[in-house]
Amino acid sequence: MGEQRSSNSSSSSSSSNWFSNFCSAARRAKHLSQASDHSYARSGSGESLIRHLSLFDLILLGIGASIGAGIFVVTGTVARDAGPGVTVSFILAGAACVLNALCYAELASRFPAVVGGAYLYTYTAFNELTAFLVFTQLMLDYHIGAASIARSLASYVVTILELFTFFKDKIPSWIGHGGQDFLGGTLSINLLAPILLALLTVILCWGVGESSLVNKVMTGTKIVIVIIVISVGAFEVDVSNWSPFAPNGVKAIVTGATVVFFAYVGFDAVANSAEEAKRPQRDLPIGIIGSLLICAILYIGVCLVITGMVPYKFLGEDAPLAEAFTSKGLKFVSILISIGAVAGLTTTLLVGLYVQSRLYLGLGRDGLLPSIFSKVHSTRHTPVHSQIWVGTVAGILAGLFNVHILSHILSVGSLTGYSVVSACVVMLRLKDKGTSQVSSRWLSNWQEGVICLVIVACAGFVAGLSYRLSISFILLLVAVVIAILAAVALHYRQVYTDPSGFSCPGVPILPSICIFFNIFLFAQLHYEAWYRFIILSIISVGVYAFYGQYHAVSETESL
Repeated sequence: MGEQRSSNSSSSSSSSNWFSNFCSAARRAKHLSQASDHSYARSGSGESLIRHLSLFDLILLGIGASIGAGIFVVTGTVARDAGPGVTVSFILAGAACVLNALCYAELASRFPAVVGGAYLYTYTAFNELTAFLVFTQLMLDYHIGAASIARSLASYVVTILELFTFFKDKIPSWIGHGGQDFLGGTLSINLLAPILLALLTVILCWGVGESSLVNKVMTGTKIVIVIIVISVGAFEVDVSNWSPFAPNGVKAIVTGATVVFFAYVGFDAVANSAEEAKRPQRDLPIGIIGSLLICAILYIGVCLVITGMVPYKFLGEDAPLAEAFTSKGLKFVSILISIGAVAGLTTTLLVGLYVQSRLYLGLGRDGLLPSIFSKVHSTRHTPVHSQIWVGTVAGILAGLFNVHILSHILSVGSLTGYSVVSACVVMLRLKDKGTSQVSSRWLSNWQEGVICLVIVACAGFVAGLSYRLSISFILLLVAVVIAILAAVALHYRQVYTDPSGFSCPGVPILPSICIFFNIFLFAQLHYEAWYRFIILSIISVGVYAFYGQYHAVSETESL
């Protein structure tokens, strides 16, 4: 009996020690000084990335990531509900994205010029486990998104090929048009999508200069085509089509803004290129905000043209812009739109694969993933292993599965990342993370700040649910008031420092608005997206518990 009690006591002590060690590891955080250009950029790799990207390259990188084929499709599909007011939808969504971009811009300017983006910011402002959770949510979006875009790109390529008589109706579906289903749709074979992914992966492995050149050419082509579309369409506009401006009311415009918000997603890719930017502290903030503003101008221009050319009720569902020009006898513009779609999808896919590899590189250096991801090629100066890995994952998904059906669980990573980055701005601005006279005697400034930010996020979710389900306007109003009170508490009960370099205005109010709106949008996502968030978070905690905490580079301290 004594031995059994001793054994049980030993087992209990071991479990307690494991949990204590897990909590201690999970709370580790970086200091800004630890992520130095030299030591961090070379840890575990022996070679560093090369600084090749100019400000012009960074702006094109952001545009390439943000504007895909959606500019020719989503503008029209949303206009079917919002009417000409879709222009306001894009303005509202663009304004919300600018607020998020200001938060990204401050951190990109403030942090050492190394890879990591939202993951690195979270690691420094919060802790190791939260950073790993942000990475996994982002990465699932990137993996599924890349595979989905590759399938769409393959379909557009086949469409262009079929413009030639030789290929007309001769390309089987398993080559690139959707895919050939097997086993009741469990498998969906698409040969062209993984081939396109392999080509882009080779370009990205070859060097950042080569991939940047491809992005320049394709993004330039896309912008020129959009400008041609706007210019030609402007002569076909009938201003009477803009009346009534909001046929379905303000709510349709607001709902449209929640949909088109995701058309701007991609500017954060600029932040992940920090280690390859020539003048990161100056160029990254300009690249992030500049690319976003250019995208907003192009989107608004297309909205004005499409709603002016054709009455919103008669816009097509699948290719509204192309159909609008065809109805005006301008079929050559429809062909240009197909070419622009190919260019747009190519740059979106290229930049997406680029960002994924840099994130894997950052985690490989920190030990949260196997060290092979931290390797940088000695002559190409690219993370070849990470690049091949992300290309392979996307290729398998795109080649064997109809990933389009998973589109409703996407955007979770982007909204999570944007919200956490906004929170990082607030937490890194705190003048003193310890207990002070301003803070309560039970909580440190850091803890009180986290609680206020969590309250803002929860209020955003409740407000989003109230709006989505039309539960009660009173409940929505109460949620907004609670969020305002939490933001006011952040403002008056904390003291903030002014960082060197670019400074986000209105801290902590502006980041709080970002968090509220992002989580409001999170509440609009499909229910399965919520399940995906919870399930992936649980799996991520398990991976961290049994691998990450033991292999992480111990240059951190617990908060």
